[in-house]
Amino acid sequence: MKILLSNDDGVFAKGLATLYAALSKNHQVTVIAPDRNCSASSNALSIQTPLRVQHMENGFLAVNGTPSDCVHLGINKLLAQQPDLVVSGINHGANLGDDIIYSGTVAAATEGRHMGLPAIAVSLASKSQQNFDTAAQVVVEIVDKLAQHPLPANQILNINVPDVAPSELKGLKVTRQGKRHKAENMTKAFDPHGKEIYWYGDVGPELDASEGTDFFAITHGYASITPLSIDMTAHNSLVTLASWITKDNHK
Repeated sequence: MKILLSNDDGVFAKGLATLYAALSKNHQVTVIAPDRNCSASSNALSIQTPLRVQHMENGFLAVNGTPSDCVHLGINKLLAQQPDLVVSGINHGANLGDDIIYSGTVAAATEGRHMGLPAIAVSLASKSQQNFDTAAQVVVEIVDKLAQHPLPANQILNINVPDVAPSELKGLKVTRQGKRHKAENMTKAFDPHGKEIYWYGDVGPELDASEGTDFFAITHGYASITPLSIDMTAHNSLVTLASWITKDNHK
């Protein structure tokens, strides 16, 4: 299988190298990743900045753009053949619940789906980030399964893996997104010139981490696999919204 591998932590990230080593044993893998850390870049595209490509000594391609740029440029111009699959990760930290809205890791996978290809995103759900091999093993297993069970055209998979040794992983769980409380912490500080600056604080605590969520799976030692829909339409609101819009238009 031909795989385009990207991430949001940058071309030098350990998670990227670990996943490349695992996937390249049985697949043809091309790495196109940002030349720096682009965490929390979401689906941003560099529409007002020209993109440049640097060929690294290890064969990886580094782009001065976002994760979405890397996937888009790779599929459109850099690859001689269209890949069979886009994989993004292994992210250095979790992408659970509402966090995926901001995730560059998930965005790279989303861009792959926008380009008509099946795609998965994978993250190691820990700040200490010790066991990237565990996450890589999960991805290898999922990639093998996708060959027999293709994803629907409007979906990607978001995978989070607990930071445990492979022997300690309890298994895989198919999950839904959990939810967080709103993040309220911002820190005020001053730059060397005495001007006010602000930093984002920690994300909000978990609001819905009940059984069946991605949060619950990670907390209990399972890898979480969440199918995400690219179509963001709230289908259950279409009829209700149309009824009062139509009614108001006839007044």
